[in-house]
Formats: sequence, structure tokens, C-alpha cells
Amino acid sequence: MNFIDIDQQTCSKDGFCSAVCPAQLITFTRGEYPTPIEAAEKLCIRCGHCVAVCKTGSLLHAEMPLTECPEMQPELSLSAEQCEQFLRGRRSIRNYRDQAVPRETVQKLIETARFAPTGHNTQTVEWLVLSDRDELNKLLGIVGQWMAWMLDNMPEVAQAYHLGNALRRIKEGEDVVLRGAPVLVVAHAPKDDQVSLSSCTIALTYLELAATGMDLGGCWAGYFHAAVNIFPPLQQALGLPEGHQCFGAMMLGYPQFRYHRIPKRKTPPITWR
Repeated sequence: MNFIDIDQQTCSKDGFCSAVCPAQLITFTRGEYPTPIEAAEKLCIRCGHCVAVCKTGSLLHAEMPLTECPEMQPELSLSAEQCEQFLRGRRSIRNYRDQAVPRETVQKLIETARFAPTGHNTQTVEWLVLSDRDELNKLLGIVGQWMAWMLDNMPEVAQAYHLGNALRRIKEGEDVVLRGAPVLVVAHAPKDDQVSLSSCTIALTYLELAATGMDLGGCWAGYFHAAVNIFPPLQQALGLPEGHQCFGAMMLGYPQFRYHRIPKRKTPPITWR
């Protein structure tokens, strides 16, 4: 089998595979079969557009067997109204039930989040899942140390982020960093890759949205993220691979409360050209 083959027995000659290929690896002349270029394997970014758009399953890609590319199920598509309510009704969850999240559930969420877009389809996002309560409490304590360091060394920044009040609450036994969430999901990627930040951010957003369908909720761990890339003790405790950086962290757990209304938001400023 070639890197890309066309099954001429089933191909409809619509040329869609050629039209959607971002690297223009498939040539097409109306009335003829699509033809992959010789350098297709070298230039392909493995996005799968050609496989996904072929309704007849005639586009055969060596790295994307049809058995691993399930067909879309139109009956599962959201209506415009459902999609609007789903996104507008999203809430940052900071109150969690004292209930563990099964590893299989987190695994399924990450399996969904891996389909988030990445720059040039690099797919470099990696994951660290923390659920051991002792380890989470240890991280909470280290973030508290970072807050104290910030108050001593960067007081203006610390004041802007209300770190004095946050540290006081930590000392009083309140978890304002991880909110008692049973799981912390860290997205990390090569720190020198220009698309790592956007890739991890979008992937974590996918994960948070997907969590709703499993009766879970999430919240961006802002204090943790602010500390982890500038405070060596927290970096050492996290133990990410050499050359990697945390680009976002998400608390995850079963919400203690349900929300019944969609709060008001600012009118978006829009410039039309």
C-alpha cells in the first residue's frame, strides 16, 4: 500500500479530498480520480481531512486505517439552541463533592481532549494527572510558599492578585488553590514550541467542556499555574519531563451544587470591517 491510495472501485471523483488538504498533497482534475503527489508522505501533517471528508471511504491513508476512523453519527449532533445553552451555561466549579473520580473517566476525557486542534497538527500536548490527596496537599503548601515569596519580593504584583488574603486563608486551613478538587489535570508540552501555549489551552478547554457530559465540573487552577513556571520548588515537585513546561492546569471533580440560570455577561465590543 502507498502512503495514500484511492480505491477506484468506490471513488465518486468529487475531488473533495483534494480541496480540503491543507498541504495540497492530492491533485484533482474533474472527471478523473484524485492523485496523491510523490512527496505526500514527507509533507503530510496527518490532519486526516482527506479521510474524514470522503463519504465513500475511498481515500486510504497508511497511518489512518478506516477501522480507527469511526463515521460521524448525525443523530448525535447538537442543535444551535443546545450548543448555545451548553456553552453559555458553563460554570467554573469551585465546590466539589468528596467523591473520587475514576481513572477510567479521566482517561476518557483526555481521549476526547486529544482531538483539540494544535498548531500544524503537532499534537505535542502531554498530561499529568494528580489525584493522591497527600500529593495535592503538598502542592497546595508549596503554592502557599510561593505566595509568601511574592509578598516579600514582588509586593505590587502580589497585591494585584490578592495573594496576601489568599495566603491568610491557606494558613487558616482553606484550600483556595485547588478548592479541594479530587483531581488536578496538568497539560504540558515542549517549552520552546511556539504553539504549545495555544495547544494546551485549547486541549484543557476541550477537557473541561467534555467533563460536563460525565457530570463532572472543572476550574482553571490560576494560582497553581501562576506559580509553577517561576517557582523552582513547585517545578521540582511536579517533575515534568526535561524541556517541558506546564501551560495550564485544571481542577476536576463532581460539583457540589447545580446551577439553574445563565448569568449576565458584558456586551462584547465588536469592530466590523
